[in-house]
Amino acid sequence: MSNVFFVGCGPGDPELITVKAKKLIQKADVVVYSGSLIPEPILKLCKKGKLHDAAKLVREEIFDLLYKNAKKDKLVVRLHDGDPAIYGAIREQIDNLEKKGIESTVVPGVTSFLASAAALGTQLTLPGVTQTMIITRAEARTKVPKREQISELAKHQATLIFYLSVHLLNKISKEAIEGGYKKTTPVAVVYRASRKDQKIIIGTLTDIASKVKAEKITMTAIVIIGDVIKPKSYEYSKLYDKT
Repeated sequence: MSNVFFVGCGPGDPELITVKAKKLIQKADVVVYSGSLIPEPILKLCKKGKLHDAAKLVREEIFDLLYKNAKKDKLVVRLHDGDPAIYGAIREQIDNLEKKGIESTVVPGVTSFLASAAALGTQLTLPGVTQTMIITRAEARTKVPKREQISELAKHQATLIFYLSVHLLNKISKEAIEGGYKKTTPVAVVYRASRKDQKIIIGTLTDIASKVKAEKITMTAIVIIGDVIKPKSYEYSKLYDKT
């Protein structure tokens, strides 16, 4: 049966692509990629294949490209930034391909919240602080269920991670405080994590929005809220405890 590969290329640093993803891109006959989000050095790995920029296409055109080329038994790669499973819109593509008799394989990639944690040199779960991460986005064009409003999620006092939301920092900060985070809770914003033009901005819920505005950052940034950013104290792991 014909197959389409949904491949994550990582957060931006070309060396953070997986070996599996690299091999698939090099062998691909057709690569449909996510516009300017895919770094040029990764696109250059595609030696013999035909490149199609998905940013210039609508859903039906993308599906058509994947389906028709897979039907001809070509090696087809749908290339996503980061990891395809996170805000990647792959479910609809996989389901529609399956209806037409085309199988799909997902190849994971390093996602940008992990690259952001690496840039910060921080641990997102800390004993005595939190053992939970919540990955979400602020409501804009895509609606968020009522139970997932920021003020509701904030009640957990976990590490709260936002994709696609840096332009809504004022709203995020206000609702996070309403939900129970202290105004002094640390916030980190990592712009273009792992790339050469990466920027890190650290603040609190009261001043992070103005700091980010001063840097003119409105997209391609991860927002992380929580005491793990600047922990006052934490417990040592029991994993390596001599007792």
